[in-house]
Amino acid sequence: MVNLGVTLAGVALKNPVIPASGAFGYGREFAEVYDLDILGSFSFKGTTAQARFGNPQPRIAETACGMLNAVGLQNPGIDAVIAEELPNIAKLFHGPVIANIGGNTVEEYAENCRKLDACPQVGIIEVNISCPNVHCGGKNFGSDPKSAAEVTAAVKAATKKPVFLKLSPNVTDIAEIAKACADAGADGLCLINTLLGMRIDLKTKRPLLANRTGGLSGPAVFPVALRMVWDVYEAVKLPIIGCGGISSAEDVCEMMLAGASAVEIGAANLKNPAACKTIIEKLPAVCDRLGVTEISQLTGGAHA
Repeated sequence: MVNLGVTLAGVALKNPVIPASGAFGYGREFAEVYDLDILGSFSFKGTTAQARFGNPQPRIAETACGMLNAVGLQNPGIDAVIAEELPNIAKLFHGPVIANIGGNTVEEYAENCRKLDACPQVGIIEVNISCPNVHCGGKNFGSDPKSAAEVTAAVKAATKKPVFLKLSPNVTDIAEIAKACADAGADGLCLINTLLGMRIDLKTKRPLLANRTGGLSGPAVFPVALRMVWDVYEAVKLPIIGCGGISSAEDVCEMMLAGASAVEIGAANLKNPAACKTIIEKLPAVCDRLGVTEISQLTGGAHA
């Protein structure tokens, strides 16, 4: 028997598999496919202070080994999520969920965390710092160590829940950003967010996405995500949720060997709604082949 249990900053999960924010909504559609209680947790749709309708269409484009999205954090706003979505999630999933939040100002991030602090279902707050900072000309919070640290300190002061900063890969040195978050008090890190990309329609000779660029996800980004998790694991002593292109039980184990304590799975859910269920079912056999009785033993194992 293999013990699939893992712990993230004191939050115990029955296994390391977590559907990623943006690819799982609030769980309703996936609950029609399988029992969500088999999951370690899930990160629900990115939430902002006010309702957002997202970017104009088209905002999804396929690529050879993944997809581009420029949805634009469409969501009903933090108050509606707390009042309407969390009670429904409680009927579908009975473990601790991860609340993914965004913001355009440091104050907005902190206020969202303050409101979520009173929600017992939320075990971890995942802070998306790939959002533009309106006070710095639209530059993403996660692209600058000082801004990343400022957000980290503000959200830590606003909640007693564990805070994981979700890092952008669109930077020169992701380890530098990770160190800034760690020094400012982060409880953990999640990486990577999507890589910036684009496609052009040969018929119209125009970008396929109305937003021109979008976030690349799917198997194409897995080697990049793996390398960045490796670099961050060497740079800081914080639990890491690894994500980016994971689509199999073998990928999960590889990401954990690089340094992740748990993983998030995004695009694979859109290709196969039962992807997470299948991966969880196959994990014990892969761990057995690797000679471990507890999956947590894999974390950082390739660094020895």
